[in-house]
Amino acid sequence: MTQNDSDVWFEESSGSGMSSPLSLLDQSDPTAVPEASPLSLWGVALCVSGTLIVSENAIVVAAILATPSLRAPVFLLLASLALADLLAGVALILHFLFLFCVEPTDWSELMTSGLLATSLTASLLSLMGVALDRYLSLSQALTYGSRHSRRCAAGLLALVWLGSCLIGSGPVLGWHCLNDITSCSVARPLTRTYLSLLCGGFLLVVMVTLQLYTGICRVARRHAHAIATQRHFLPDDQSYASKHGGRGKGLSRLLLVLGVFVSCWTPFALYGLLGDASSSPLYTYATLVPAAGNSLLNPLLYSLRNRDIRLVLLHACCPHRHNTHRPVDV
Repeated sequence: MTQNDSDVWFEESSGSGMSSPLSLLDQSDPTAVPEASPLSLWGVALCVSGTLIVSENAIVVAAILATPSLRAPVFLLLASLALADLLAGVALILHFLFLFCVEPTDWSELMTSGLLATSLTASLLSLMGVALDRYLSLSQALTYGSRHSRRCAAGLLALVWLGSCLIGSGPVLGWHCLNDITSCSVARPLTRTYLSLLCGGFLLVVMVTLQLYTGICRVARRHAHAIATQRHFLPDDQSYASKHGGRGKGLSRLLLVLGVFVSCWTPFALYGLLGDASSSPLYTYATLVPAAGNSLLNPLLYSLRNRDIRLVLLHACCPHRHNTHRPVDV
């Protein structure tokens, strides 16, 4: 969610490497804040990655909101996912500005960490919503996608963002370790309790999402068997083999999406539960980088692979060549 927040919670030393977040504090004054750091290669990479994330996801959000025909539940969920990742990119850029351009303050740290927590929570919940949408679109193919379903999807997204904003407001409302550095987690200024709850929730979302995709595989297999039986296809029939091959391709894409999702989020979620402020910031960096990359990959895996969104973008670039619209390809 996705998290290009990689170094939001640890600072760089003025030398060549990374230093512990706690080492940047004046031990005699727990409320002291570090001065603006000199610009570094990692800082530039941070700003560039945040800019790419914002640009990529802004295109997706604009394409969906500007196209009245893209109002099916899946597109509402994809817009929510892109908006969450866009906010994560904005938080990265703000972190760069506060860290390297202006003198950082307690308030800037709390605001940035709160925005990241909000965006990443919304991103994860939107990913779970996309999995739920795919499951319902297969198991309730005749009724799903109606106006009632769109209202339910809009209500679900309202709950997702309300819950995400409440969770993300924790640091700003006082759930932080700026006044008690002994309670800091691997992601300063979040306390260990707060981050443990976040990571526990992330793991729960991962398990629910895996269960949904397992259900998708079961439903798709039942549908394939029913079609083959009704049409009297045999396993060695060429037509059936062709269709089966197409399903295999769809399954491989599903496994790719699952693999990216799990590999991006699980390392940081586990480390957030097991680590503390005394852990090396190198481990924090190593586990947050994959989570950060998730916000870059989400538009490619979920939105830009969608045929309808691609057609909208192609039409915007070449309005005279791409003037047809195909059925929804989820």
